[in-house]
Amino acid sequence: MTQTVRLDLAKRTRLKALITAKSVLTGGDFKLASGGKSSVFFDMKMTLLDPEGLNLVADLMLQLLEHERFDAIGGLVLGACPIVDAVTLKAFPARRISGFYVRKEPKERGTNKMIEGPLAPGAACVMVEDVTTQGSSVLKAVQEARALGCTVATVVTCVDRQQGARERLAGEGIALKPLFTMDEFK
Repeated sequence: MTQTVRLDLAKRTRLKALITAKSVLTGGDFKLASGGKSSVFFDMKMTLLDPEGLNLVADLMLQLLEHERFDAIGGLVLGACPIVDAVTLKAFPARRISGFYVRKEPKERGTNKMIEGPLAPGAACVMVEDVTTQGSSVLKAVQEARALGCTVATVVTCVDRQQGARERLAGEGIALKPLFTMDEFK
């Protein structure tokens, strides 16, 4: 049974204003991680590295995940890192959620790990992203977690660019839960 979650309207409105002011770039010919091009680019690090912006993202993501059962939250470096940190920090002590990062390529020294952090084999995970386009980046992180026997049923993103990620993730049995869609910034 899927429960409908109502996000705090004041926090969501404020976060949208911050993203609009700090992270929405227009008028260029921006190359996206998906390989595509767009005249609109979401430079979410400008919002995620702002203390108010990151706090709002963490609060709203925790609201979205309120009824989800999971042990750990993670995502692909670099975009997911501040989100993972903020969500785990804000959830504690009410809820102990482990955080982890998935590298884009193995570390070339030491342990050669793809996953950094205390991700236990078989854990139920949620993945986070700053911006989701086609879902390719987050699926790399999902594959690494699944290689450890972990389950991933949900991806939460700050902004869904609405270019196929929802459908691609659904094909993998994963629900995409965005805080915002690109249409909301037009």
